[in-house]
Amino acid sequence: MLDRDGILKSDDLPRELVDVPEWGGELYVRTLTGSERDEFEQSMVTGKGKTNLDNVRARFAVLTICDSEGKRIFRASDAEALGKKSAAALGKVFDVASRMNGFSQQDAEELTQSF
Repeated sequence: MLDRDGILKSDDLPRELVDVPEWGGELYVRTLTGSERDEFEQSMVTGKGKTNLDNVRARFAVLTICDSEGKRIFRASDAEALGKKSAAALGKVFDVASRMNGFSQQDAEELTQSF
């Protein structure tokens, strides 16, 4: 039976190695923490239920690209610069991160309907 300490000590942010030849190699993508997912979802909604998709792939990549230990390598302020990189490379990262985090188009639609 799980207890508080067991849950809080568990390494529950799996990582996946992704080949991104456009950037010259491989990188790790990980799942989001609960707080990061909430923050990301909140950033996708503007007033009056409109979806904010501005630089969404780069914003998601910033949250999910990590080192081999699972620690993020980008800061939120890096999203603008990362958004100027290859769309194909960002798409690969976004696709893997979306799958790993169970994030779908339906999730985005539900967010806008909630506001």
